[in-house]
Amino acid sequence: MIKDLFPSSPATLFDALTTMLSSPLMQRSLLVAALVGVCAPVIGTYLVQRKLAMLGDGIGHVALTGVALGWLTGTFLNLTTPETLAIPGALIVSLIGAVVLEIIRLSGKTESDVALAILFYGGIAGGVLLIGFAGGTSSQLNSYLFGSLASVSKFDVWTTVGLATIILTIGLGLSPALYAVCNDEEFAKASGLPVRSLNLLIAVLAAFTVAISMRVVGSLLISALMIVPVATAQVVTTSFKRTLSLAMFIGATVAVTGLVFTYFFDVSPGATIVVFTIFLYGGAHLLRTLFKRI
Repeated sequence: MIKDLFPSSPATLFDALTTMLSSPLMQRSLLVAALVGVCAPVIGTYLVQRKLAMLGDGIGHVALTGVALGWLTGTFLNLTTPETLAIPGALIVSLIGAVVLEIIRLSGKTESDVALAILFYGGIAGGVLLIGFAGGTSSQLNSYLFGSLASVSKFDVWTTVGLATIILTIGLGLSPALYAVCNDEEFAKASGLPVRSLNLLIAVLAAFTVAISMRVVGSLLISALMIVPVATAQVVTTSFKRTLSLAMFIGATVAVTGLVFTYFFDVSPGATIVVFTIFLYGGAHLLRTLFKRI
């Protein structure tokens, strides 16, 4: 019965939440989800300003190849759990992919959308091919594609904390310069800013964000958490700072809420978080329309 899925009383709900919060796995997952939810919109704000909203998707696909390479390396090294090297592998390959994409974009020899398409298809094909050589299964691959509660380890938590600190420190500390580059490169050059270095820095931070997000959201859906909260914030705000602050709040809220939902229901955490984010975006548009008519 559907009604059996829901707590029968507030006391039952409180007990369920208490049990959830007492679980070390959920504690790790909630911490990672909150950090990912805060960090993803920070980088997403700059990507939206640069009109490169799909960059996160491209890097996410390349990261899948990194996951497989890390897994394959762990297998060759005869590690008990070869998947331990999956996230470090994803980070390294994501960084390489982000830098290569930025170099191609700045060179002007290949259109950005073509480079993104190459990242999309090459990344996903390489990941699927290599994961087979590494001895992984399709279900294990799905945990990196769409996120998985059961895969967040202590190592993942420390990795996430470290990379999130870097992302927030640079993304917020250099926000005036990064915004200037994303909004108007010519003006930024005239102002004496190192435009190439700042563009490359944004790409590197996007790679960091994808790497820390794979466990909770998944490589195929991280771009949505980077972009949709920003788009939602832009519906109700006008300034860059307010958009950035609201997007961070929305990202953290939907990430944690989606993760709590998947504790009670056996569904994909990444898909749940993205659906919640899109519903929130639709609700913001609806409310703005109603207010305009009133």
